[in-house]
Amino acid sequence: MNAARARKQRLPALTRTEVAARDRLGELDIDLPSTTAVSNIFRAANAARNYLERKVLRDYELSFSGFTVLWVLWIDGPQETRRLAEEAGITKGTLTGVLKTLEGLELVRRTTPDEDRRLTIVHLTTRGKRRMQQVFPKFNQAEAQITAGLNNREWAGLVTGLRGVLAQIQALEDD
Repeated sequence: MNAARARKQRLPALTRTEVAARDRLGELDIDLPSTTAVSNIFRAANAARNYLERKVLRDYELSFSGFTVLWVLWIDGPQETRRLAEEAGITKGTLTGVLKTLEGLELVRRTTPDEDRRLTIVHLTTRGKRRMQQVFPKFNQAEAQITAGLNNREWAGLVTGLRGVLAQIQALEDD
């Protein structure tokens, strides 16, 4: 069965959920299209995250948060913990646990600069760089599988739409 046909066969379950929500929320004065959009963003993100953890990251002893921290360090280089947590989309408290796990796997190391002993800088180790070079191609294959049901126009629309949502959230945060 091709991906587009499989997607159409699963769509009624999503539609039933949306109809049930509309029926439940219909008497309230709400923006139902926005609720539907944000709900589907959330559901899609969680489904993708869970799929990637099960199909790829588990084999490398990585959580999605751990992978994201490695990704940020791999792409952007060493980071101060506050910025790293922000870039990875996790709290500093969560980052502490993630770093402990990644240090145990010898994928990252922490240092404290002499000029400001209050800061902690996180570095990707050589082993961490090798791990990312191993895991990312498999991660990307899974990303391609996840998006295989989209044609080029749908893919571009999705990317543009999500960037617009992110920009709006950032503008709301900046207010």
